[in-house]
Amino acid sequence: MSFTVTDAPERERFEAHDADGTLAGVVTYQLTGDIIVYTHTKVEPAYEGAGVGSLLARAVLDDARSRNRTVVPICPFISEWLGKHKEYDKIVARSTRKVK
Repeated sequence: MSFTVTDAPERERFEAHDADGTLAGVVTYQLTGDIIVYTHTKVEPAYEGAGVGSLLARAVLDDARSRNRTVVPICPFISEWLGKHKEYDKIVARSTRKVK
């Protein structure tokens, strides 16, 4: 199954659609200047397990990198995905505080 990911800035989200145009999933965000905060990832139940979440994650991170944005991953899915994809570390804001 193939999917297309597009930015829908008027809704502050990226959308993944299948070949028929059906919405398969979204990543919501908040954008302030060059900082983008990914707040939530949702995959529609019919598409769970089809790789839509990972496709969305890669697409939004590639978009942020191409626009020289700093990423703040509040969304647990995006945060976990980033932990497995260190090639995006340079654009991700991480806490500098030491955890006790």
